[in-house]
Amino acid sequence: MSRRPKDLTPQQLRFVPQKPVRWLSPRTLIDTSMRFGLARVFGGYVDKREIIGGRPQPVYDHSGAEELWIDYVADIGDGFNATYSVAYLMAQDELDVGGERLPRGSVLVMGGDEVYPAGDWVEYEQRMKGPYEAANPGSPVALYAIPGNHDWFDGLTAFARQFTEGRTIGGYRTFQKRSYYALNLPHRWWLFALDAQFDTHLDQNQIEYFQRAAERMQPGDQVILCVAQPSWLWTAEDPRSFDRIDHFIRDVIGARGGRVPLILTGDRHHYAHYSEVDGVRHLVGAGGGGAYLSPTHTLPESLTAPRKSVPEPDAPEREYRLTQTYPSKAKSLSYAFGIFARLPWLNKGFVALMAVVSLIATVSILEGTGTTVAAAAVLLGAGVGFAHPGQGSRTGRHYILGGLHGLAQVALSWTGAQIIKQFDDVSLWTYLVYLPLAGLAGTWLVGLYLVVANRLGVNANELFAGMSVIDQKCFLRIRVDAEGATVYPIGVDRVGRHWAADPEGAETDSWIKPVYPLKPRLIEPGFAASHAGPTAASLPRQNPVRRMIAQAEEWLRR
Repeated sequence: MSRRPKDLTPQQLRFVPQKPVRWLSPRTLIDTSMRFGLARVFGGYVDKREIIGGRPQPVYDHSGAEELWIDYVADIGDGFNATYSVAYLMAQDELDVGGERLPRGSVLVMGGDEVYPAGDWVEYEQRMKGPYEAANPGSPVALYAIPGNHDWFDGLTAFARQFTEGRTIGGYRTFQKRSYYALNLPHRWWLFALDAQFDTHLDQNQIEYFQRAAERMQPGDQVILCVAQPSWLWTAEDPRSFDRIDHFIRDVIGARGGRVPLILTGDRHHYAHYSEVDGVRHLVGAGGGGAYLSPTHTLPESLTAPRKSVPEPDAPEREYRLTQTYPSKAKSLSYAFGIFARLPWLNKGFVALMAVVSLIATVSILEGTGTTVAAAAVLLGAGVGFAHPGQGSRTGRHYILGGLHGLAQVALSWTGAQIIKQFDDVSLWTYLVYLPLAGLAGTWLVGLYLVVANRLGVNANELFAGMSVIDQKCFLRIRVDAEGATVYPIGVDRVGRHWAADPEGAETDSWIKPVYPLKPRLIEPGFAASHAGPTAASLPRQNPVRRMIAQAEEWLRR
């Protein structure tokens, strides 16, 4: 009896298509914060990698073919429309993009954050497993995955059950026994995928596993390295952020004469390609598998990784220059101003929260000096607390911006109190009318703060998390052959919104098809992983003011 669904009801699909996570809803904020805190605390005492690290795990051999195609995707398990659009494109026999006909990968690598908002068995079923089985119900593909921070929110329990126990997801078959793995690819290429558990450290079992894998390498072999976070982006604030990756490359791969021309990551939900200046290494972030869009207009044009620091004074610094982003910086900047409409519309619970906060602060101001001071102190503290760096430590700009935001909220509540004082008869109805207006005004004020703070490198994540932009998704298709490894970054400007069941399709056809065809395209021409990047002599001088003006001009032209 065929399992193909006749319609899109949950009973036929065997899962419930999910809406995008509303990241600024009070419930999600509280739940995610608690899970994150517990995972960080208990992860230091009960490391699931040490438990599953005793399982025998080989180096998985995919070196037999003359040509091997690999698909890479990260940050996938969010709303159905975006997640399924990417899964559907990857599952097709081939894609015609930019004049290239690219066949489906026989290996699928998931680069972290396979589920949102937190690692949970039910969320894996609804947000990842269901869509991927519907996209590829029968075509055999080897599936490997590493966890991101959201996969670690339950201590890696659900991730381990999904990916390390030989389960199948439609045509996708899992083989790995641990949360990290090594693949032997054709023509003396390798793929090493690391699990750094909240970007903290590598456990001893993991290090020994990769050391044994590296013993099979020959001098000159080349490695594609997969990590869960783009730590190279944070070296300006934290010079040590890239040290872990650099030590691994030098001590494990470099010690055997191997080279790492390509490092892949997710975590940031966009495409960003950095090429080494006067070198051949490429740093590629491709976290566009389905989660809300992350900004690109705040990315640095150049960076250094690794960077010399107090504990690493002799670190061999490498300079990189930003080659391509998706979306473009101008498009990303234009999205930023959508916060004023999208934040209140998509996060109504946040509007309600701001309404309650504003009402309490306003009533406190009406009561007298003592309660006014208390309300102001609370709002100032909340503003500073909200202005967190995401990565690295707080700096003066976090306290200044957070304090100004808190003062603005105090001013808003004070203005509301002065307006209420003008009424001769203040009743319950007065406050009932005031409540939604104060909530909307407070939410818009948060949106204004996020636009400004995001441009200055503060709360870079919250601005776009509050908008839940589902378009501008991406994945990588990589060819490994006798000429080397070639990376084809594929983007889809607009994901599907309308779907139809395909009950009469072949056994390996996708269960669900888009009503209107998806239009994938190459983000940039395919590039050789070991191809030299720009030379220092060819690069123009970088001027931040000129760069900001150029971005604004490009945005206005759109």
